[in-house]
Amino acid sequence: MEIGLNHYLVVGLLVFLAGVFTVLTRRNAIGVLMGVELVLNSANINYIAFSRFGTGGLEGQIFSIFVIMLAAAEAAIGLAIVLGIYRKFQTIDVEEVDSLRG
Repeated sequence: MEIGLNHYLVVGLLVFLAGVFTVLTRRNAIGVLMGVELVLNSANINYIAFSRFGTGGLEGQIFSIFVIMLAAAEAAIGLAIVLGIYRKFQTIDVEEVDSLRG
């Protein structure tokens, strides 16, 4: 059995759905950030799969590197925001934090 493009797309879809489910169901900010990371990783799977089974160029790998850099920046900024919210409200529950002003 040969693994083809459809297999990669199904894996990418499953990771994407897990990420969306995580974003929609988690109450704490860390869980939401993890869901966003899953969504970005599903995009990487699709980029690499289309690059491999498409023209055979390096465009998919280059786009994946940019997405990884974006995810690293998002994680750093997101964790800084979570720490700021925790210092102010003593919780990271996104439903309890209704205002960013003091």
